Amino acid sequence: MSVAIFDDRPCHLGEGPLWHPLRQQLFWFDILERRMLSRRDGAALEWQFDEMASAAGWVDADTLLIATETGLIRFDPGTGRQERLADIERDNAVTRSNDGRADPMGGFWIGTMGKRAEPGAGAIYRFHGGEVRCLVEGVSIPNSICFREDGRLAYWADTAEQRIFRTPLDPDGWPEGPHELFLDLAPEGIHPDGSVVDAEGGLWNARWGAGQVARYLPDGTPDRVIDLPASRTTCPAFGGPGFGRLFVTSAREGLSAPHAEDGTVFELAAPVAGRPESRVRL
Repeated sequence: MSVAIFDDRPCHLGEGPLWHPLRQQLFWFDILERRMLSRRDGAALEWQFDEMASAAGWVDADTLLIATETGLIRFDPGTGRQERLADIERDNAVTRSNDGRADPMGGFWIGTMGKRAEPGAGAIYRFHGGEVRCLVEGVSIPNSICFREDGRLAYWADTAEQRIFRTPLDPDGWPEGPHELFLDLAPEGIHPDGSVVDAEGGLWNARWGAGQVARYLPDGTPDRVIDLPASRTTCPAFGGPGFGRLFVTSAREGLSAPHAEDGTVFELAAPVAGRPESRVRL
């Protein structure tokens, strides 16, 4: 399978790719360097923040909801204007935001973690209707936040535990049952990072340290594995015409001798089409 470099700017910790369906534009983050990146009409774009930022959802053609180190902000990529909407662990200097995604009911899920990956320091929250509610506590490295198309099932992972879980959701998008184990990847030595669900319900997961993206069927059966030129793949996203392209961010964090490809964003034809990311309803 042919893999191309979509953007060759090396990220220290590339994460949070989001294809904006109205702008037809990919956004992603370099968390540790406090910047958001993008490309449009062939031009490389970049926005610098005063604190770490890690994930985003789209609100309308001119507005993103961005998760930062201390909360959620409304952001206009055209003007750079930002407005704080909610605090999340603002008084906790140990943690920062990590993986996040909008759910089909218009809410936004965001995980927090220790800046030094302190065990159990993080949590997973949901922002909906102006309210922030903690859903999961004691998470070390929250990742893989994504949703079944009907919004009645959420996936999430603790990378440190090497496990992906799923949570049944009620019609408003709130958990209505206990968290269930979806995949235990510890026996294979796999550390699951970010994930996204395709149009057929398959879960695509980036494998930190393995240089791979793997697809799992809804029942957890492994379907396929794609090798990439960077060892620390972090998160996949679908985009492009018909959501037929797969983009994958990567990182060079912790690598003593990174290659040129480490930290770049990759692009390839998606073997299975994706679907548009849900809109955040403020």
